[in-house]
Amino acid sequence: MMDLSIVPSVDKLLNSPNVHKLIESFGRLLTLSAIREVQETLRHSLQEGKSLPSLELIEDMVGAQVLDWLKPSLIPIINATGVILHTNLGRAPLSQATINAMMSVSIGYSNLEYDLQKGKRGSRLVHAEKLLSLLTGAEAALVVNNNAGAVLLALSALAKGKKVLISRTQLVEIGGGFRIPDVMRQSGAKLLEIGTTNRTHIADYEQALEENDIAMVLIAHHSNFKLLGFTTEPSIADVVTTAHQYNVPVLHDLGSGALVNLENYGLAHEITVQEALVSGCDLVCFSGDKLLGGPQAGIIIGKNSMLTRIRKHPLARALRSDKLCLAGLSATLAHYLKDEIDQHIPLYQMLSRSSDSLIQKATEWREILGTGHVIEGQSTTGGGSLPEETLDTWLYAVDSKSPNKILATLRKLSPPIIARIQDDQVVFDPRTILPHQEYDFISGLKQHLQTMK
Repeated sequence: MMDLSIVPSVDKLLNSPNVHKLIESFGRLLTLSAIREVQETLRHSLQEGKSLPSLELIEDMVGAQVLDWLKPSLIPIINATGVILHTNLGRAPLSQATINAMMSVSIGYSNLEYDLQKGKRGSRLVHAEKLLSLLTGAEAALVVNNNAGAVLLALSALAKGKKVLISRTQLVEIGGGFRIPDVMRQSGAKLLEIGTTNRTHIADYEQALEENDIAMVLIAHHSNFKLLGFTTEPSIADVVTTAHQYNVPVLHDLGSGALVNLENYGLAHEITVQEALVSGCDLVCFSGDKLLGGPQAGIIIGKNSMLTRIRKHPLARALRSDKLCLAGLSATLAHYLKDEIDQHIPLYQMLSRSSDSLIQKATEWREILGTGHVIEGQSTTGGGSLPEETLDTWLYAVDSKSPNKILATLRKLSPPIIARIQDDQVVFDPRTILPHQEYDFISGLKQHLQTMK
């Protein structure tokens, strides 16, 4: 049996000159934790029959462990997948104005909850509310940390312990395993399902409203799910009209929350926030970091009387947005008010890219790198929006016998490049590679081109 006592003790390592330098640079606590981690690694190695490294090498291992722990785990990457709102890659990139606004309030103090006119405590709830009302025509607005939180808050404040009506066609599971029924139950609302998985009629709403004491009707966005074939769903306007006949309010969970007509970008029509309000919905919830193109946020707009109740609920504080979100969201909304989203919001810059510009860029890469070829392909919006909708694009493609190994190699670069495989080729979509990252993209590919063959 291997003698594990030969592993240098904590005291021995702490008294070594090299480890002393680590303590001076990184502190005793972090260094001590690294020593214990390395000791455990060495014991496992000895048990596997491996020999003990030299003391100098063990000291190097301690230093490497410290540096590894301090290395940021959240880092920029290059998205070459063609998925614009890639949930795993942080969803919508931000405009420069949005970034500047977030930086300006982060480097010092701000009037987050201070009324400059009255010289006393104010409310963070006022920030971005006016802009949202101007853009959507809503009476009032509230910003929280994400859209799931917005729906949870609205249901908790207005329907806890009461029945909420929803069509079975809308009982979807969104990213990360979060399910609409679970969110509803967590709010304390009593879920009342109507219709079937593929067909719900307005008569189903009428019957349920007639026979039950309903607190609210919830209309949920299908997210990345699409009803096809033998299907039926009543229009939003019909649902609203029916619910209001029984004095029942309607909450529309829009999910992605587009503020513009996506048909202008060659995509299928996605109901806009404004259209949901015009249809008569009392409340509308949507995300800030999807089709809006801003920072992560959950936004609730609609009737002031209902928003007043929501603001007073304890969850409103637990789910409140911070100063960075509010500053960034306000800057993003300003782009809409100034009619400049195509010029400044990266999401819409990517959606607006012409076929000529995409093939030109892919061809340029092929010429620079001296290998590969240009092929046709498809980009997608992602972010749980517009399922099965694609945009024509041009891809830079590299042949390889081991495409998965190439993807793994590219992920190890600094910054990592995230690509995809199409027809056993590694492909890169110019649509989602941001202009300021193109140099790093080319350099990374050039550096590892031999590995990719």
